[in-house]
Amino acid sequence: MLGVVRDFTKDQLRTDIPHFRPGDTVRVFLRIKEGDKSRVQEIEGVCISRKGGGIEETFTIRRISFGVGMERIFPLHSPLIEKIVVKRRGRVRRTKLFYLRQLRGKKARITELSLAQRRALDEKLSAAAEAQAALDAEAEAAAAADANEELEAAVESEPVAEQQAAAEETPEQEEKTEE
Repeated sequence: MLGVVRDFTKDQLRTDIPHFRPGDTVRVFLRIKEGDKSRVQEIEGVCISRKGGGIEETFTIRRISFGVGMERIFPLHSPLIEKIVVKRRGRVRRTKLFYLRQLRGKKARITELSLAQRRALDEKLSAAAEAQAALDAEAEAAAAADANEELEAAVESEPVAEQQAAAEETPEQEEKTEE
């Protein structure tokens, strides 16, 4: 059953999402409908957590607006998200940054990754993306090979089925067909 759900949701996963993690400052372009009109609203803040996986994955953005902390949880694969842009890569050692809720002012800042660390991260991400692309291509090739084998087996079994049907005909049926 889980395989069916996974296959159904696989087509709905977005592929245009950049890699970001907690501590990164991101800008989310959110499509909002107000009556008949539609507009895009930009929300920029620090990603303080990512949770879940697959179609159910969510991330939380925290920002300070007019001196008040505001957090918003977004479904990562939502069609209402037009795009996500990573503005800064933060250097943190945790995956959940809820401690930022108690900090104010300069204490709430997150240090940015150095240039060397950003390059290393980008190289690591590109290598992971290439490896994933290779795995996807391998899986597609295996699926195509399985489909070809099934087709060949079906084609080979058809003449056998026709021969068996012909052998099952009784001599009386053959006489009727001759008349």
